[in-house]
Amino acid sequence: MITAGIFATIITVVVDVSDGSSLNLAERTVPAGAQVGIPLGSQLRATTVGTMTGKSPTINRAPTVSSAPGKVLVVTAHPDDVDFGAAGTVASWTKDGSEVAYCIITDGAAGSVERGVAVGELQRRRQAEQRAAATTLGVSSVTFLGYPDGRLEVTYELRREVSRVIRQVRPDRVVCQSPERNWKRIRASHPDHLAAGEAALEAVYPDARNPYAHPELLAAGLEPFEVGEVWLMASPRPDTFVDITAYMDLKISALTCHESQIADAGRLGELVRDWGRSTAEVAGLPAGSYAEAFQVVDTH
Repeated sequence: MITAGIFATIITVVVDVSDGSSLNLAERTVPAGAQVGIPLGSQLRATTVGTMTGKSPTINRAPTVSSAPGKVLVVTAHPDDVDFGAAGTVASWTKDGSEVAYCIITDGAAGSVERGVAVGELQRRRQAEQRAAATTLGVSSVTFLGYPDGRLEVTYELRREVSRVIRQVRPDRVVCQSPERNWKRIRASHPDHLAAGEAALEAVYPDARNPYAHPELLAAGLEPFEVGEVWLMASPRPDTFVDITAYMDLKISALTCHESQIADAGRLGELVRDWGRSTAEVAGLPAGSYAEAFQVVDTH
């Protein structure tokens, strides 16, 4: 359910259901505090687009979200970030035939539940853990850029390297971390996450699509490419929710591959299920459901 605000609002809801059809519940005027039911589907998008002030508001219709993009590139700061933020969604896409690739920016060597592990060993371990988790979800490839963990900054060089991967993969959709700090989920707003999200967005626009940006990429035969949309993880303003109930076990399986980061696997599963249930409640899904949330950005 979605609750209207203090004033009556216009709510546009576009739902992609599992059979491929779309339900567009548009231009519905609801009283303040009213509950609006959202049909259960594979993905749904709910956006408040206007406030009634006595005049007819402008209606900005939310675009229908494809449940199975052809190609997806996920760009994150660390190994395990994608599994916390989007593993269930990734599993749903690969099951439906999408080709998903990962680009992990840092070496992940600044953290482990074990002290005293040599940096080189931790780098190798974390790469192996991420590859195993990717395989669990049906992900086709994983690229590691190898930047130092804990010291990530948005640089021209980083933008170029992410642009390189975008031009190589040529995805319909990029998933990355929000560059905006989420004060309600501070642990999701690690400085490396914010930098990775900003670099990914700058690579999507303007760099990867601009033939004059990073001319060495064009010289290497990597033609410019325009990504149509970006899905932001851990955004303070999510507008798209993916029902991952059928994929929660796979999400937890992917997360448990990251043994160097897990002190208590049983407790981790409880936490992840709690988070998924809370997100599903916000999305208005039935009791017992799990969901992941994103903010979708149209880059055209």
